[in-house]
Amino acid sequence: MNSPKDMSRFQRRRRIAIAIVIALILIALLTIRSAWNDSWTHEYIEDFGIGAIVLAILGRMWCTLYIGGRKSAEIVRVGPYSISRNPLYVFSTLGAAGIGMLTGSITVALVLAVICYAAFHFVIVAEEGYLENVFGETYSAYKREVPRFFPRVSLYNEASVLTVKSSVLYRTFTDGLVFFVAYPFLEFVEYLQSVHVLPVLLRLY
Repeated sequence: MNSPKDMSRFQRRRRIAIAIVIALILIALLTIRSAWNDSWTHEYIEDFGIGAIVLAILGRMWCTLYIGGRKSAEIVRVGPYSISRNPLYVFSTLGAAGIGMLTGSITVALVLAVICYAAFHFVIVAEEGYLENVFGETYSAYKREVPRFFPRVSLYNEASVLTVKSSVLYRTFTDGLVFFVAYPFLEFVEYLQSVHVLPVLLRLY
């Protein structure tokens, strides 16, 4: 990708691909149920899932405070972007794990996190090629000094002043609420499974 037009086209394809992956995952979850016989364990895993989703939404908003409206226009190296080059994807992966935990299964949570990480890996590689073409050595230095995905907290660097686009921040918050839609959806799926309307093909711990 050598131009903003190429990048824009790629981003549209990325959104479509991610939407398809999410749809396939939700369809798969219709036939999966937690294998924990202890209802308390099931409930605790669900509670951790809700906590992970809240952290994911707050984390995505935190990232937007620093990069909202500036992505692909400049290299941001402060706040969450000082410890990971792709913190938005990190928090989205945490949200995916949270959705998995809402099933009461740790295995499902790990599988969703891995799928999300793998999908973002291809997106990140493509974006890196574009950013290197646009920013050259500035981005190359950023690549050498800051990890691609998993945060290195010791690198944290704060900005003295932030300029925030409120419309972008609100949109990020609204987008993040999609994670919460999974909760009533999966609770309803669990009910349908309990009354044998939906088949349970796989039980996972």
